[in-house]
Amino acid sequence: MTRIKAKVRYALNKNKYLLDPEYDRLIHILDSFRDKDRRNCTLFWLLLHTGARAQEILNLRVDDLNTFDESIFIRGIKGSNDRELPLPSWLFKRVMNETQNSDNQMIFPITYNRLRQIWEMYRPVHKKLHSLRHTFAIRLYRKTKDLRLVQVALGHRNITNTMVYADYAYSQQELRKLIL
Repeated sequence: MTRIKAKVRYALNKNKYLLDPEYDRLIHILDSFRDKDRRNCTLFWLLLHTGARAQEILNLRVDDLNTFDESIFIRGIKGSNDRELPLPSWLFKRVMNETQNSDNQMIFPITYNRLRQIWEMYRPVHKKLHSLRHTFAIRLYRKTKDLRLVQVALGHRNITNTMVYADYAYSQQELRKLIL
């Protein structure tokens, strides 16, 4: 007898993104180390402000910075679309400073494993580095209610992948209304 494996839809839950107090705690941690550990704080701020995968940020090259409109070009991995995302001026300046510290074309010449180790020192709670991508997506969806914008920002080719954020935000909001 052959079994047909059904594809299980990815489900988002509060263990996969930073809750607001956890997010605030991370921002506080980054602010307190911003001058002592510039590179690593800049990396985490980039992850929080772009929703890029960690490896996408580590793949950033000096050529990917657009000084005219203060944006970065992210080359999608894992089948994602490439995308250009604007950055707040203060963050773009921090990234530009990193290019002066870099000896080669790569802005952040460290490995993914090293970034994960650094995350373990900075993380406000025991959640994975990828939680920053989910945090960005949830926060962007809550702010805009624009699923297509979230899809473009994350580089998803298929809107179905992005719908997990709308489904989760909607169900939490509706349950709160009905129960409380």
